[in-house]
Amino acid sequence: MDKKIIVITPISHLEGVVDLIKLKGKVYLEENIRKEKLREILINKDINTIVCNPNKQDFIIDEELLKQTKIKIINTCSTGLNHIDVDYCINNNITIQSHKNDFELINELPSTSELAFGLMIDLMRHITNSNNFVKSQKKWDYTHFVGNQIRNSNIGIVGFGRLGKMMYNFCKAFDANVFVYDPYVKDSRVNCKTIEELFEKSKIVSLHVHVTQETKGLINYKLLNNGVDYLVNTSRGEIVNEEDVIKALHNKKLKGYGTDVLENEFDDVKDSNFFLLENKNLNVILTPHVGGMTIEGQTKAYKWSINKL
Repeated sequence: MDKKIIVITPISHLEGVVDLIKLKGKVYLEENIRKEKLREILINKDINTIVCNPNKQDFIIDEELLKQTKIKIINTCSTGLNHIDVDYCINNNITIQSHKNDFELINELPSTSELAFGLMIDLMRHITNSNNFVKSQKKWDYTHFVGNQIRNSNIGIVGFGRLGKMMYNFCKAFDANVFVYDPYVKDSRVNCKTIEELFEKSKIVSLHVHVTQETKGLINYKLLNNGVDYLVNTSRGEIVNEEDVIKALHNKKLKGYGTDVLENEFDDVKDSNFFLLENKNLNVILTPHVGGMTIEGQTKAYKWSINKL
């Protein structure tokens, strides 16, 4: 198949990546394209391959986009697939290439776990909030921002795959007490039999799971009412009930929420529950799905993806 490839994710900033993909076929770089325009190009240019990444994409690759096109391959530089209608692709013989099982690669990519650890420190030490306070109020006053240390803190990790294990090692290096829940992993470090047990024992919880029917809405108000102070989510927005998180923040059941993902990030994020917060003083840190967005990690991951074409 002569490949006509459209790239709908930014790659121009990564050394050698554009040159590499041009060896694979005729390439159209559309790094910030809207869904309607993309469909027009897919049809008019007879595109058969899409290269994408969920972090920049604000729509789902689905029947609305793909019907009556010649797409045969969707190459995504990600492990997660919630930005693609997988069932539609299976039913229409469209191959999805992802990093889900590329263990040799992903075991060398710590970027998302590093961000989770950073969000945890930010929440516990009020880094973003105190910075914003100093700059906006022109006051040098620490009293609003007395935080907590990591050493001897009880930290819970939900999901003990690649990223969960990395987060575990970071926390242990800082002398934290770490609790782990994952019903599908047999490991001596998995020391909680239920997620309820983990939330009862932990003051900080970090999420490291994929989106499945089982994990959608996994984190709810009942769990957040068990005494946890801080919640970190670098998995997917669908893992938490966002309305319950906001309720827990308002009711002081939760001291802070740091998230790199939103439930509706493939729609208009301005309609997100977290952008509609009335109380702007809540300890909420939002980052725009930057978990894997390091130069080192992106360059390695995109080259790996492109070499599958």
